[in-house]
Amino acid sequence: MALSVPAIMKTTAARLSALYLLLFALCAVLLVFYMTSLSARMLTAQTQETINDEVLGLARAYQRGGLPVLVRVVEARSRQPGANLYLIADANGQILTGNVQSLEPGVLENEGWTTSPFSYQRFGEGELERLRNLPADKGTTQPDQSDTQAQGEKGHNAIALVLRLPNQMIMLVGRDLGEPERFRAVIRRSLMLALGMMGLGGLLIWFFVGRAALKRIDGVSEASRRIMGGDLSGRLPVTGAGDEFDRLSENLNVMLARIATLNEGLKQVSDNIAHDLKTPLTRLRNRAEATLSGKQKTVDYRQALEGTIAESDQLIKTFNAILMISRLEAGYSSEHTNRVDLTAAVRDVVELYEPVAEEAGVSLEAEVSGAFVVDGNRELIGQALSNIVDNAIKYSTDSTSRPAVRVALERTHGEIRLSVADNGQGIPDDADRARATERFVRLEKSRSQPGSGLGLSLAKAVMTFHYGRLDLLPGNPGLTVVMSFPAREDH
Repeated sequence: MALSVPAIMKTTAARLSALYLLLFALCAVLLVFYMTSLSARMLTAQTQETINDEVLGLARAYQRGGLPVLVRVVEARSRQPGANLYLIADANGQILTGNVQSLEPGVLENEGWTTSPFSYQRFGEGELERLRNLPADKGTTQPDQSDTQAQGEKGHNAIALVLRLPNQMIMLVGRDLGEPERFRAVIRRSLMLALGMMGLGGLLIWFFVGRAALKRIDGVSEASRRIMGGDLSGRLPVTGAGDEFDRLSENLNVMLARIATLNEGLKQVSDNIAHDLKTPLTRLRNRAEATLSGKQKTVDYRQALEGTIAESDQLIKTFNAILMISRLEAGYSSEHTNRVDLTAAVRDVVELYEPVAEEAGVSLEAEVSGAFVVDGNRELIGQALSNIVDNAIKYSTDSTSRPAVRVALERTHGEIRLSVADNGQGIPDDADRARATERFVRLEKSRSQPGSGLGLSLAKAVMTFHYGRLDLLPGNPGLTVVMSFPAREDH
């Protein structure tokens, strides 16, 4: 799928990135102006401090010897290389000595610090050009305004302190701004370059990251369309990067696997209901039809209605079991959980089924000693155990030796194992043992034993509800069904 900038801008991530980039650029521009202004103020303050130091030195020279000493000191300092400016002029503003050849008009008119940087030319700069322009005015030291402005365009900028001496002469002490301006320009260019590089890098990262994110979202959308089209085996792509997209895809894949399992179970239940409930419904219809055909006595009608009620009760039990399994497998149940004494529950079930086992000629024994307490629902655990014991009694009658069922409780590896073992023919095939816990699955080909094939399914759902597991293990001979509960931690 071809991706363009408009397509990327339609994503929330790209819009948020653009907003963050805009805010970053605004903050960076403000930072550039702030740093430039701060550096200018710092350099100006440093320059003024240097000028004040020079003025103090000249003031001491003036105090020692008056104007002659001051002039000699100014002449001496003017010949030294550096950025300082020195100038002594008469009351009319004509330059008498110093290292300044010309000034911007109006600089010497006001005493104190100059209000803004002014242009000037150092002594000796542009001398040939000035002589060519003014060959006859050789003695003039103060050029006119137009000539000074032309020179100022080619000169330097400086700030200065203008002082008036007691004899009305004017002294100017200043400092050239070439170095501070160059430093300020370097800072400005550096900040602007850094801003440009960061902005360009941000744009490239935004584009490529947004493009990669959009590709992954398109992959998720494509997989979602296939799944919505009915392909429940499809899964969302996982790149292995371990980022939030992968975590979301993994969680959704687990959810899809769960949905596929439930959907398959629903399909299987629908098929099994249509197959297994057809026989009892047919018997009901045939019994009613046989009763209505011909002349029947009152006792015949009573027997027919009693048989119909018995068949209906069995169907109701089947549907109740199906609903219970569905609720438990979905993780929802209105049943409350609390402390359950498995020892008491086992004894109650064994006591309940002793008459049934005795009638079937099966020896039912319980090997229980000690206290075994779990968190769960006593009624659900009792129902599951009853189903397993009932199956064990029914299918141990085909044993080649004396039929026997043994119920045992033991603690091992942080679990409480409740096992029901019989010595019947068992389920030798591993695949059949795995299928035995599915709904309506009855491995008995002849279907001679009563039941609907929901006993072990309900027991498995009950164990899932209790965060345990149900295992079918081969006996020697027979089958052992193990209910493993997580051991309760007493605080």
